[in-house]
Amino acid sequence: MITVMPNGGNAETFHINLPFDRIMTGAPGQREPMPAALEWPDDERLYGMRAELFKIRNNNDVVIGLASRIEAAENASGEIIEWVLHLPARGSVYLSMRPDAVDGQYRVGELRAGTREFQEMNGRVTERWIAAASAADDLHAGRIELVTVFKAAEDR
Repeated sequence: MITVMPNGGNAETFHINLPFDRIMTGAPGQREPMPAALEWPDDERLYGMRAELFKIRNNNDVVIGLASRIEAAENASGEIIEWVLHLPARGSVYLSMRPDAVDGQYRVGELRAGTREFQEMNGRVTERWIAAASAADDLHAGRIELVTVFKAAEDR
């Protein structure tokens, strides 16, 4: 569901239900890789890095594509968080996030590049964690919500 914004852009909300939508996670020294047979390379260049792959859903809870998130820490430029959303019918977007959360609630980032319908766009994205109502049972259950606000580059 795309919402048209008063400034001529559009807003769209995506989400990932955890743990159900996680396809893969890889990180050095992880105790429970996903999938279970995943062997993360033992390479010192990968320490402080985490890679994840998810199904991504729309507001109707329908899987509409894939999302990857890369987190890297302790490098020369500080912490890095990058997302790629691939929506097969529409194209892909590459997003970079600021590592610090605004008011401890959500991260803010921006569209760095896009393909197909996103190629001539610019804009921002927010990422927030919403814990499941039964989070006491499973601290990792909940949803990651991504809200994008994009507009055509010539409308800057």
